Amino acid sequence: MQLQLERPIVFFDLETTGVNVGKDHIIQICLHKVNPDGVSRTVTHYIRPVDAEGRTVHIPEATTQIHGITDADVADKPTFRQLAVEIAEFIGDADLAGYNSNKFDVPLLVEEFLRVDYPFDLRCRRLVDVQNIFHKMEQRTLKAAYRFYCHKELVDAHSADADTLATYEVLMAQLDRYQDAEYVAPDGTVSKPIVNDVEALSRFSTSLAWADLVGHIGYDRQHCEVFNFGKHKGETLEQVFAAEPSYYDWMMKADFPLSTKACITEVWQRIRDKKKLDALLRRFNG
Repeated sequence: MQLQLERPIVFFDLETTGVNVGKDHIIQICLHKVNPDGVSRTVTHYIRPVDAEGRTVHIPEATTQIHGITDADVADKPTFRQLAVEIAEFIGDADLAGYNSNKFDVPLLVEEFLRVDYPFDLRCRRLVDVQNIFHKMEQRTLKAAYRFYCHKELVDAHSADADTLATYEVLMAQLDRYQDAEYVAPDGTVSKPIVNDVEALSRFSTSLAWADLVGHIGYDRQHCEVFNFGKHKGETLEQVFAAEPSYYDWMMKADFPLSTKACITEVWQRIRDKKKLDALLRRFNG
């Protein structure tokens, strides 16, 4: 089966220094680009992780035990800043797909672009998370998914190359297996969501509507931004920032991802603009 595409889609996987989007870094990225005509191309980059001052970041030994990449392996590799243009141009206007990508890989990739002030926009892209499809339909791991759907063993698991290509193969097998399968949603709604259409797959594999990329900020029923964590969980940002401005300052100084900080800054600016407008109206009416 060939994936039906209106535009290219890039399957990708990251190996990193850790799992904290706000402070960890990419050390390996593999991108597998599939074009509407079925022609595909794969590129892999090893990346030397550096902090804001350009100092090399140590890869923790515990992390190395998972993916096998050491400080020595990336010591002479380019930094993300040096590769940002090449990576962005390879992706182009493509949609993005991966395994657990909506929760981790996409936010961290965007975070790295933000760190080097490169404009990488997600607003016009559709995101397909193969793990979410898998968990909703079968609820298992990439290695098990590869065995279950493709009837093969995943060799070199936790290598970006192997994981990326396995993810692509799993999605192809999912399209075959679930072509007419029914899915019963928590509210009892029955549908047949697994179809050869990236937009439909994106809707089905995206679990939650988040205002930022990692789920710290969500939306309520009125589509107002709300906190998904901490003492203000469930409260709107506008209410909290208006009553407790110091909470905004704390978040901006804390170790939150740049995408989260961009989201709360937008709300903060909206509050300030509203106050300015109210002041002008009072002056005009007074």
